[in-house]
Amino acid sequence: MPKLDESLLTGLPPFSQLDRDQIREILDAAVSRRYEEGTEIFRESDAADRFYLLLDGYLRVVRTTPGGEQIIVLHISPGQLFGIAPALHRDTYPATAIAAAESIALSWPVRLWADFTARYPGFASETYKTLGQRLGQIQETLTEMATQAVEKRVACALLRMVTQSGRKVPEGIEIAFPITRQNISDMTGTTLHTVSRLLSAWQKDGIVESTRKHITVTDPHALVVLSEAHP
Repeated sequence: MPKLDESLLTGLPPFSQLDRDQIREILDAAVSRRYEEGTEIFRESDAADRFYLLLDGYLRVVRTTPGGEQIIVLHISPGQLFGIAPALHRDTYPATAIAAAESIALSWPVRLWADFTARYPGFASETYKTLGQRLGQIQETLTEMATQAVEKRVACALLRMVTQSGRKVPEGIEIAFPITRQNISDMTGTTLHTVSRLLSAWQKDGIVESTRKHITVTDPHALVVLSEAHP
């Protein structure tokens, strides 16, 4: 395998305070792997033997409820750490990570976690900042599912994906990774039929364009209004 270049990590928050020699050490200890869309990188409750950095692509993070229901609670963007069970003082993964698109990730043995946090300035602080943001996002998602009307939940879910990965296209703002109506159902705790009905109505109203595994928001302001509507 070709030697990984230091520029892969330069400027990424967990490594932004490091010099090239330190980044070289980190890369020399890493394994790089490509994951096809739909591949499970690790499963909830598996032994946490590695931690990861997403270089390219997008991931879905799935949790299982006490009732056995699968819920998509997060999407992970390039440049972010994931599978960071040691930051939670866990020896198992708290969720399942699935490649939402073709993805490339680096990983390291979990035994190096303590060494990384002790030796590399900024690694620990940025990791715990990321962890706090994700826990906040998960709590927000679960609160929406428990308290908000379905239309508002779906609008909020689409806006989160647009904010995280949206790219400008002539029609509006496109979600950068493949997304199905079933995925949105799993994110919002509603039925596939309801999601399909909402997206069809919003497409008719000129708010979104929805095709197989592809969504573009054509009227972002209207979607924001829907996400803020009172019950």
